[in-house]
Amino acid sequence: MKQFTYTITDPVGIHARPAGILAKQAKGLDSTVTIAKADGRSAAATKLMAMMGLGIKCGETVTVTVEGGNEEANAAAMEQFFKENL
Repeated sequence: MKQFTYTITDPVGIHARPAGILAKQAKGLDSTVTIAKADGRSAAATKLMAMMGLGIKCGETVTVTVEGGNEEANAAAMEQFFKENL
């Protein structure tokens, strides 16, 4: 299991467009990717509506967990995606 934390910088937070791109990115990996908020709520990154339901806003820090498959490479890919898109 690999984890990293990231503070959302997108002014609107994780809304429909970036959540859709994130879900597509996560579905292409051979790992399970989960996003968790500080309040303990979490969602699979492949579930668009579940991610949007978390209501992640700009300035909030999330913990991303990558399990299974090539965790090292997939965690690095997800971290890069977050930096470029969120």
